[in-house]
Amino acid sequence: MQQLTLEETARWLEQCEDACILIHQSPDGDCVGAGFALAEMLHQMGKRAAVQCSDPIPDRYGFLLPDAPQETLTPKCILAVDVADPKLLGSLSDQYGTSVDLCIDHHRSNVDYAKRRFLDSAASATCEILYELTKLLPVTITDHMATCLYTGMATDTGCFQYDNTRSETHRAVAALMDACPDVRYAWINRQMFAVKSFGRMQLEQLLIDRMERHFDGKCILICVTQAFLQQFHVDEAELDGIAGFPLQVEGAEIGITMKEKTPGEFRISMRSADYVDVSKICQSLGGGGHVKASGCSMSGTVDEVRQTLLDAVGKALGGMP
Repeated sequence: MQQLTLEETARWLEQCEDACILIHQSPDGDCVGAGFALAEMLHQMGKRAAVQCSDPIPDRYGFLLPDAPQETLTPKCILAVDVADPKLLGSLSDQYGTSVDLCIDHHRSNVDYAKRRFLDSAASATCEILYELTKLLPVTITDHMATCLYTGMATDTGCFQYDNTRSETHRAVAALMDACPDVRYAWINRQMFAVKSFGRMQLEQLLIDRMERHFDGKCILICVTQAFLQQFHVDEAELDGIAGFPLQVEGAEIGITMKEKTPGEFRISMRSADYVDVSKICQSLGGGGHVKASGCSMSGTVDEVRQTLLDAVGKALGGMP
């Protein structure tokens, strides 16, 4: 593993050719924005690049996709953005997990799997890092690039309300707005944080009815099983973005969402309101992420997974001030 500076990362990108850009499974605004922003940066430098993900890009991020179809290429270099662990590559892990030439990331739980890495765990989002790279590369920020970078920073900071929002984040956003004033930044915020489909509104009512309170209300848990999805005819795409939903409950310190991806296989999303470092909890369960937002994958019955989670959370809450 070679740890690169930002300047060394920029120089390496200038010499790479025919890049396959990997983003993580269950794609979110930061990895999608970072992937397609980086692809455009490489295109501007006369290079070929294409973004790959093991899962389909959710419709809500469709506005981040380029107008032209992606080119087909045989990669000469493999890049990963916003991917802390090769396991997060999903079905692409076996093909690319041990051959990533450069990883650009902001997760402090990054497991050093790539041949080269630029990691800034203080950055609000990988898109914030890519904005900094635009200042070191012979590229011009276009409206599409600004849309991608802004969306990544906005979504990973909860519209700039999370603790990971720093002064550099606001300066980056201000610079994007100055460079590309025609981008509909307010529209992006509305689409990401305010607009919900009718099905999503119905889903939230169902989730409210099934919220579980633990540890005197300090932990709120929501379990979404395959049976739940089938019983109420819920499209799995409607679940996007529900990880923060439990923390809307007053007094909640930890919010947990259990999503059954396939029978007996759960994707866990964990969020912290204030004191608890949920990355430590998720790392103890084989996952990781950020202090306030982390996740992991678990196998077992609903009751087994729930109990394991609550045991881990109980230990963490025992040290709360």
